[in-house]
Amino acid sequence: MKILVVEDDVHLLKTIQTLLEEEGYQVDPTSCGEEGCYLAEQGIYDLLVLDLMLPGMDGFHIVRNVRAKQVLTPILFLTARDSAQDIVKGLDSGADDYMTKPFEVPELLARVRALLRRRGPVDNEGGLSYQRLVLITRTKEAFIGGDKVELTQKEFELLEYFLRNREQILTREQICTRVWGLDSDVGSNVVEVYIYYLRKKLKAFDYDHIIQTVRNVGYMLKENTACSGKSVPG
Repeated sequence: MKILVVEDDVHLLKTIQTLLEEEGYQVDPTSCGEEGCYLAEQGIYDLLVLDLMLPGMDGFHIVRNVRAKQVLTPILFLTARDSAQDIVKGLDSGADDYMTKPFEVPELLARVRALLRRRGPVDNEGGLSYQRLVLITRTKEAFIGGDKVELTQKEFELLEYFLRNREQILTREQICTRVWGLDSDVGSNVVEVYIYYLRKKLKAFDYDHIIQTVRNVGYMLKENTACSGKSVPG
């Protein structure tokens, strides 16, 4: 899972990055509030960890901007500001949790795990499920109704992103950035090709309709037999 950490103390930023990466998370670090806001608004992360006091733009403004863009990514404030007023303001601005510095590492990791569970039901074996679909993230295996689906690495990453954002519309740009990376020059046509590949493999299990096309916007993973979603978008 992918986490954005925005912290202006470069040493602490590196420490948090290392802690999270040792737990198996992908981490994008930045010490700039404006850059953090831009990255957060892309909607490609599973969790945002934000400081409040940042150069360029403070944490309150980042959260408000992100929520105004309808980005629902869980947000954890990690800050030295520990007054009740700041905590209330932080949570009311749209954050999901608020933790003060100095912090205990086990508590931080526990809060991260709790917030990440909101991105989808995950069991102790790393299983991520929705309706008939089950992904085992540790082994990169996919199952539909107990039958294994053979997927390439990119197809698995694409399906995992859909599953973690089930019943939410994902734009082609969001999919491209999350699966292929911010610096990738891959275009939306490649996204469409991989959607076609993925649907073709799901069709063997009569389950291709679960990836729905939202015309002129993108795609959505949703169980709705009324919407087949079998056509390749133009």
